[in-house]
Amino acid sequence: MPLNHLKRGVFFLGLLATSLSGFAQQPYPNRPVKIIVPFAASGPADNYARFMAQRLQEALGQSFVVDNRPGAGSIIGTDAVAKSAPDGYTLLMMSNTQTVNESLIPVRPFNLLKDFVPIAPVNYSDLVLVAHPSVPAQNLPELIKYAKANPGKINYASSGNGTPYHMAGELFKHMAGVNITHIPYKGSAAARTDVLSGQVDVMFDAVTTMTENIKAGKVRGLATTGRTRSSVAPELPTVHEDGVPKYEALIWLGLMAPAGTPDAIIQRLNTEINKIVNAPDVKATWAKQGAVAMSMTAPVFAKYVADDVAKWATIVKVSGAKAD
Repeated sequence: MPLNHLKRGVFFLGLLATSLSGFAQQPYPNRPVKIIVPFAASGPADNYARFMAQRLQEALGQSFVVDNRPGAGSIIGTDAVAKSAPDGYTLLMMSNTQTVNESLIPVRPFNLLKDFVPIAPVNYSDLVLVAHPSVPAQNLPELIKYAKANPGKINYASSGNGTPYHMAGELFKHMAGVNITHIPYKGSAAARTDVLSGQVDVMFDAVTTMTENIKAGKVRGLATTGRTRSSVAPELPTVHEDGVPKYEALIWLGLMAPAGTPDAIIQRLNTEINKIVNAPDVKATWAKQGAVAMSMTAPVFAKYVADDVAKWATIVKVSGAKAD
């Protein structure tokens, strides 16, 4: 090879190496970020993941793409993130489904507290217990009375084993002393559809997505699951005040990354997420939907996740809940 060609080749390689090095050293993120949602489309996790993706894209100047990977009670999508490179470019939109699964599904391909690092919470909301109009109960006390007189006859839909919808039902069964049958689906949209059509009797659903169906008369709202009445359905009593004292079941959402993700990236994301959820327009919009913004540092959120794992382990044990 002529010397001048060799020199040009060496120069080109050097230029390429410098270019690649400079690209790698650009501030995070310097390429698209994927948010895996281990739940079906149209549920709260999917809806808020898409909202956060849009806001993070605006704040950080890179695409944030939502990738739905439902299945096996969120195990499939969650495992995909656990096995991803810890570089900040694959994130998990999680809910308390994941904290429940740590005890409900003992054999899993990952450990939530070891294989992930919490980034930040997003929000929480009450659930609402609804019944199809064909169910012979106008309120919660009547439902409890009917269920006790007809054990196993009432069935309830959920978005899958281990989801907040499922555990709200199992907690209700335990605390109200009733026997109702769990019908798991592969997502909240399918479960909701079958309740609306009357194929399933009742459902604990996110107040953020079911309230409009209650107002339209498609289902009968019986009670919400927080300790105080919901801002979007104040006419409904809570389960706690209307027959099952101390009952509480919420759905909360947050973002996590694979263990080993650099602290600087976790901190960058935590800072931006907290800015988003604390924005007055975001809080106002979510309040109209029945969602409450959550804001924590990454270490505080890590403790929150660990505490929730312990809480649900106790509830799974005392309720006898099973992954059907």
